Amino acid sequence: MKIKKWKSWLSLGITGSAALILAACGGGEAADGTDTGGDAASGDKIHLEMWSFWGEGARRDAIEAALDEYNSSQDEIEVEYVYQPWGDIWTKSLAAIAAGNPPDIIVQDINSVRQRADAEQATNIQQYLDQEEEDIQSRFYPQLWDTVIHEGEAYALPFNTDTQVLFYNKDMFEEVGLDPETPPATWTELEEAARALDVKNGDNWERIGFYPRWSIGADVWALNADGGTSWFDEEDNVKVNTPNKVAALEWMLEWQDYYGSDTINRYEAEFGQGIADPFISGLVGMRGQNINYYLSLRDNAPEDFNFGVAPLPEYEEGSGNWSWGGGFVLEIPQGAENPEASYEVMKYLTSTEVQEQFGMDSFDIMANQEANENLMEHPDLTEKGREMYQMAHKNLENTVITPVPLTAPDFNPLINGQIDEAFLGNKSAKEALDEAQASVENLVEQHQ
Repeated sequence: MKIKKWKSWLSLGITGSAALILAACGGGEAADGTDTGGDAASGDKIHLEMWSFWGEGARRDAIEAALDEYNSSQDEIEVEYVYQPWGDIWTKSLAAIAAGNPPDIIVQDINSVRQRADAEQATNIQQYLDQEEEDIQSRFYPQLWDTVIHEGEAYALPFNTDTQVLFYNKDMFEEVGLDPETPPATWTELEEAARALDVKNGDNWERIGFYPRWSIGADVWALNADGGTSWFDEEDNVKVNTPNKVAALEWMLEWQDYYGSDTINRYEAEFGQGIADPFISGLVGMRGQNINYYLSLRDNAPEDFNFGVAPLPEYEEGSGNWSWGGGFVLEIPQGAENPEASYEVMKYLTSTEVQEQFGMDSFDIMANQEANENLMEHPDLTEKGREMYQMAHKNLENTVITPVPLTAPDFNPLINGQIDEAFLGNKSAKEALDEAQASVENLVEQHQ
């Protein structure tokens, strides 16, 4: 993807605060042990390393373009982008922090900020926020900002996010007599639409209208059914086996029973990328997905592929189109040599202009609200691209972010294992979630 030239607009107080930053920050070392620090006395630039796992494609191009523009816009700070493979980046960053030579900025998971803050692996940036004339917090969607707060103070800045939605084939809808402009609004309507879209020849399913577990986890449907409450409520009370979550798991099991495990497994074995994508190839009529799935459709589907996007249907009318989202933050690892300078770069990367351009180049859903609002009407996006941003912005009103509670750092396997037992037919939905509830409560007790 061609990256458009970034506008040189940067001010952010860097020139005015250069003396303060240079006075406060001395030299340092990169993770590989090389000298990275600027010398205030000699006037050398402060050298920073930024780590992320974006190794190729639109995101890498977009972040490198943003940093190139930043580096050319001022004379005090030079940022080097360093790619670390997914998975390796977490172990390498912990090792670098322990060794006292961490990167200066790192892209981290949004749902585990509090874990790193509590473990003193991330730098408290509240002092820099308190010195700002601008209310930096107001840039971000509120639920994203909540994830970076630990004991009342900020440890990161949100960067990007996502949300789960329903993609559906409009031509298929019209083919079977469904209104292509009226996607299913409730779980009941979703089932009715799926049955209309199903195509079965004898014992062979040639087309599946919808299956809830493809690309969306049981946790998302559980919170959708339970008024937006995930496995934990806002006070971190365990809420695994609530009646609505049990009903949601029973509903998912009914879908599996309807199509049959063999059919589901056969379809999954054939799933692939590009034209082998089952939604693109016509094997599936509707699919729950992260909204960034639009990129795959844009790049791989035929030009005349006619699809729509809608919120996840409500559990029942009036219960809310609740969805789930994740995302990433910009963080300063504990022990970074030049935190003031790192913060300035993070502030730049989360500004409206930069976030808007990053979204244009990568089609990420950005943490900056104003950037997404601008993209909703951006003249350089296609009509469908603008439609995706409009849906994302609307959907974020009902999108839940689920930070990992400090008292339950490893809770997911306890729940997922029990859910797997239910899908294997070894336990009922209620038995599985009751056991998961007890296991997670026990985990919480151990960490209190």
